[in-house]
Amino acid sequence: MCLGIPARLVELPVGESAIAVVDLGGARRAVNVALVADEGLVEGDFLLIHVGFAIAKMESDEAARTIADLEALGGPYRDELEAMNRGSSR
Repeated sequence: MCLGIPARLVELPVGESAIAVVDLGGARRAVNVALVADEGLVEGDFLLIHVGFAIAKMESDEAARTIADLEALGGPYRDELEAMNRGSSR
């Protein structure tokens, strides 16, 4: 099963690049935003991230509900976030 996970946009792409930086539960990750670039992205927006790509822009209340549902999973979700933080390059 594959999940899309909400992340907050913290750094917009520079120049012709489609690579932005998002905060995903404390881990900063570079993601490709080409699929949502025409949605008027601004820092602070929430994006639905799947395998390194932003696939949708989300309303903040929808993102908060989804994050709460993921956090309710407990250990497996926290373990994944911790693993991402250990491997974070930004």
